[in-house]
Amino acid sequence: MELDPAKTAVLVVHMVRDIVTREGAFGQIFADGVELHQVVPQVGRLLSTARAGGATPVYLRVVFKPGYPDLVANCPLLGMAAQTGALEDGKPGAEIVPELAPRDGELVIDHQRLTGFFGTELDVLLRARGITTVIACGVATNISVEGTARDAVNLGYRTVIASDACSTASDQAHQATLETFQLLGEVASVEEISAALQAPLPR
Repeated sequence: MELDPAKTAVLVVHMVRDIVTREGAFGQIFADGVELHQVVPQVGRLLSTARAGGATPVYLRVVFKPGYPDLVANCPLLGMAAQTGALEDGKPGAEIVPELAPRDGELVIDHQRLTGFFGTELDVLLRARGITTVIACGVATNISVEGTARDAVNLGYRTVIASDACSTASDQAHQATLETFQLLGEVASVEEISAALQAPLPR
């Protein structure tokens, strides 16, 4: 695997308290997988390698204005946000977990639908930075990680899912997503991605 860090972004999907922590509004759905597969430290490891190699970290938050005027609850997961008071901007549950907090100047993209590209400036901001490859990680593998990765494929990016830096409600759904995505992009471990980001580029 070869990666040019200068042209690579790591998309950190929905690593916010309401989604990935046990006390979060969606914790009953996703926290078991996050803890079992050590997703927070794995994403942290990937971010450390990305920063050291000169790749671009980008954080995606699904977040809504107070009172949810921007929420279209046309699917059960989005409906749960308003019902539980989750993912409301300015509240602790909408914050990225402190272990993975963005550094000054790093991109944080807020969105209101299921993927990070839909209705946002993400594509424009990546292209302005010369990004041609994106690596997706986070929660949930078969929802917003996969959805964002598929959008990236449609937009022409080389797209990789970090297989052991994401999880979802069941291992079966996680594995099925990875198997399907191999037909659309690439699937690689944090170790493989880290090695590629640290390796000298061929002349």
